[in-house]
Amino acid sequence: MRKRSADPAKIVPSDITPYQQYLSRRALIAGGLGFAAAQSIGGFAGVAFGQPAAALTYVRNGALSVADAPNSYTDITTYNNYYEFGTDKSDPSENAQKFRTRPWNVTIGGEAEVTGTFSLEDILQPHPLEERIYRLRCVEAWSMVVPWVGFPLGDLLKRFKPTSKAKFVEFKTLYDPKQMPGQRAAVLEWPYVEGLRIDEAMHPLTLMAVGLYGKVLPNQNGAPLRLIVPWKYGFKGIKAIVSIKFTEHAPRTTWAGSAANEYGFFANVNPAVDHPRWSQASERHIGANAFGRRQPTLPFNGYAAQVANLYNGMDLRKFF
Repeated sequence: MRKRSADPAKIVPSDITPYQQYLSRRALIAGGLGFAAAQSIGGFAGVAFGQPAAALTYVRNGALSVADAPNSYTDITTYNNYYEFGTDKSDPSENAQKFRTRPWNVTIGGEAEVTGTFSLEDILQPHPLEERIYRLRCVEAWSMVVPWVGFPLGDLLKRFKPTSKAKFVEFKTLYDPKQMPGQRAAVLEWPYVEGLRIDEAMHPLTLMAVGLYGKVLPNQNGAPLRLIVPWKYGFKGIKAIVSIKFTEHAPRTTWAGSAANEYGFFANVNPAVDHPRWSQASERHIGANAFGRRQPTLPFNGYAAQVANLYNGMDLRKFF
């Protein structure tokens, strides 16, 4: 099997079938400017139940994108982990269509000088959007390549002026069993909680995603706000975020609290550390064929050159 570079800027395009209309459009927009059928914030304002996803204004960030061809829009929007809408991979696309993401508020709290409740428009307004093509690696040993649209999480967090006591950042998903049928079952503790160390949250690769394939994020992919931390397993990518809290101590995250021997707080992609029920040494890439082709798992999901220094001196088998 062909060996792939750990440097995302040098990776050879994979043989995944691309989203042809998207790639054709990209070929027409030399200079990196994205599809601009609407203003970035205006696109969000126009979203309502029953309407097609609005286009976004963005600039492609080639320096932080892999060269792999993205998975198809169908792959990305119909094969999802989102237990709030069901535990089968097809459940979110089937059960999230009536989920209402407007109006939407985010509460900022904890160890910061600026706290309170902010509308989605308040959260988005100062932030120009960019497209980044990132790998998505799930702990069940499958992967995709996704063209996310969003902005650096660190830029958002700096607005709230975290204090010197802010060592971690906690995120929570909306709790609304009427809209989220999966929350009616005790599959996990609700609401879903995730967290990052403050330096991880501020890292340039960490993205607050609001769209994919140049359009507003579909409900099943975490609309209206979801986290993307590309060197970590996908369960760190919390969706439908309604709370961001700066904390002095590591938050009790949902999966680490539910099964601490299987899902660690750090969740860095590490082929040398097996899940108790399967190997993480290889992964099945969704979309290559009917069953997905297997390929070696890259340390830190291929982003080691950018992030390995965050964990100098740590035992990555213990802090998994």
